[in-house]
Amino acid sequence: MNAWEWIARNIGQLAGATLDHLVLTLLAVSGGLVVSFALALAIRADRRWYGPLTGVAGTLYTIPSLALFAVLVPVTGLSVLTAEIGLVSYTLLILLRNLVAGLDAVPPDVSEAALAMGLSPMQRLARVELPLAMPYLIGGLRVATVTTIGLVMVTALIGEGGLGQVMLRGFNFRNWTAVYVGAALTVVLAFAADLLLVGLGRILTPWARASQTDGS
Repeated sequence: MNAWEWIARNIGQLAGATLDHLVLTLLAVSGGLVVSFALALAIRADRRWYGPLTGVAGTLYTIPSLALFAVLVPVTGLSVLTAEIGLVSYTLLILLRNLVAGLDAVPPDVSEAALAMGLSPMQRLARVELPLAMPYLIGGLRVATVTTIGLVMVTALIGEGGLGQVMLRGFNFRNWTAVYVGAALTVVLAFAADLLLVGLGRILTPWARASQTDGS
C-alpha cells in the first residue's frame, strides 16, 4: 500500500486525531490563560508577588515533560487530567509575563483619566487596560499555543496526544507514512493557529493597525 492509499483509508482516524490534538491544546491554553490572569491580578495588587510567582512558573517551565508526567501519573493516572496539568504548567510563564508586561505598558495618565470618569477598578481593567494590553496578550497566546501544540505530542506516552498517537503507532509498526503525516499535520495545525491568532489580534486592536498605516 502506498502513502496516498494509506492516507485515504485512514482519513477518519487522522481527522479524529487532529480534533483531539486541537481540543487538548485549547483546554491547556484556556486553562493557562485563566490561571495566569488570576496571578497577574495578584501581582497588580501587590508587586511583591511578581518574583515568587514568575519563579514558580519558570521552574515548572524548565521541568522536562517526561519527568513531569512521571510524577503526575501515580497521582492522577493515565488521563486527560494528567496531560492538561502538565500542558497548562508550560503555558504559565509565557502568559503571565506577557499579561503583566501588557498591564504595565498602559500609560498611567490613561488609567487616571478612566478613574476620573468614575469607572470602578474592574470597569477600568475591562474597558481600558485589557484592551490596551491586548497586543502583549495576543503575543503570549501565539507563543503558548504553538508551544502547546508541539507538547501535546508528548502526551501520547500517557495515552493521549492526538496526532502524537498517530506518530507513536507509526513508530511502533514501522509505518513511516503515519509518522510523516502526523508530523506534517502538527506543523499545519500550529501554522493555522498562529495565523488565526494574528488575525484575532488585528481585529481586537484596530488602533494599532491604524497607527502603523499612519506611520508608513
